[in-house]
Amino acid sequence: MGSVVLSLDAELGWGFHDLEDPPTDRVEAGRRGWSVMCDLLEEFDVEATWAVVGHLMLESCDGTHADHPAPPGWFERERNSWADREDLRFGPDLVRRVLESDVDHEFASHSFSHVLFGDSATDHDLATAELERATEIAAEWGQTVDSFIYPRNDVGHRDVLAEHGVSAYRGKSPTRDGVRGLFDSTLRDQSMLVEPEIDEFGLVNVPASLFLFGFEGPARTVAESVWADPMLELARRGIDEAVQTDGVFHMWLHPNNLTSKRDDQRMRAILAHLARRREETDLTVETMADVANRLHRSHGLDGLDSVSTHVDGQATAGGASSAGGN
Repeated sequence: MGSVVLSLDAELGWGFHDLEDPPTDRVEAGRRGWSVMCDLLEEFDVEATWAVVGHLMLESCDGTHADHPAPPGWFERERNSWADREDLRFGPDLVRRVLESDVDHEFASHSFSHVLFGDSATDHDLATAELERATEIAAEWGQTVDSFIYPRNDVGHRDVLAEHGVSAYRGKSPTRDGVRGLFDSTLRDQSMLVEPEIDEFGLVNVPASLFLFGFEGPARTVAESVWADPMLELARRGIDEAVQTDGVFHMWLHPNNLTSKRDDQRMRAILAHLARRREETDLTVETMADVANRLHRSHGLDGLDSVSTHVDGQATAGGASSAGGN
């Protein structure tokens, strides 16, 4: 029997600050969606991996970040048009809600300011600064970072993750676009499950199975009017496959995807099905760190200390020291 993982990219305005024309509905929905997801996860007692942008854990800042090697203009929106939008730039209240939940969620990192690690302009120093700042802030909150979710799923600089003691990351799904939405998942002979693997840096790649908001807009409205919510059906299918087969069904979303009541209803229905199948069977719900620890144990590695030793060994052998690390 397999397991189900749910991960969330918790970013508020930082997921959009570098875009010329950010989607207003999603920008404004971040806080609402975050609260709704906390409520639903508590209602159904489902643990999740919350990957938080580190800047959200600050109480305040002047927007200069003078010691950060970001490219020119990276913090421009924070300093200018969003200077008075603290609700988009900071979220310590929301982070506390996750950490104080009755559900045993995993705290993970989504970088410090949502830098794209796979972008050619992101060098080793920038990736290091993003992860170091995020982990420093997490430590101030009494949190460690075992898992990392790449902003916009743009994988890169895995060596930096290994150097900083990260255990797992969410890799791209095995589809042509690396995201897997409706059209990649409707092939009936294609499994919805993924197989986590230990990569050459000692990190566990926990690939995505399904982005839960990969079919939106007018097409979703039409589909729901004549059939049912396609993403709900795919999520149910993945959960049911995990009940029947070994492997991991890894679904993910952003809290800001919940822009309306019908989005809430989708997530309620998915979590209700997951909770019901878990109660009926031996289905396991895991965090990304759970998956990493399980896989490391199965390979004779005893927890994160052994993972660090494994990574050091890889580096000594020349596998984990390259600056690119993609």
